Amino acid sequence: MAGPNDVRARLLGAWRLVTWEEQLASGEVDYPLGPDAVGQLTYSPSGRVSAQLVRPDQPRFGDDDWRKATPDERADTWLGYFGYFGRYSIDEEAGSVTHHVEGAWFPNLVGTNQVRYYHLDGDTLTLDADTAWGRVRIVWEKIDA
Repeated sequence: MAGPNDVRARLLGAWRLVTWEEQLASGEVDYPLGPDAVGQLTYSPSGRVSAQLVRPDQPRFGDDDWRKATPDERADTWLGYFGYFGRYSIDEEAGSVTHHVEGAWFPNLVGTNQVRYYHLDGDTLTLDADTAWGRVRIVWEKIDA
């Protein structure tokens, strides 16, 4: 049986988003950032985690200074992104990794502990979670050790 250090070693590095799905109460599947969303998840040896997910091909702003974005540009872009950073811990017995969020695009995540139940299969990492908005499954592919 693998121990927490083995799981930690397998988690370390960068992961590319394969899919982010939400299971709706109706049984249907929704894709919060679309079926072609892109993203990266990184676990560092020092215990840091960073997750960035984005809707691809978002329209460019009218100005290269992000502070000059129109209210519509800001609102549309905010809905096309999901990201946070912080520390992580592993509970091998529970089969979970917890992301202890220190900063996030969505302020309600800051200071929370986001529990993700992991399944590692070769270079594929599946994270399942029950969230405030529903049950989610995020699948990642290893891109860098």
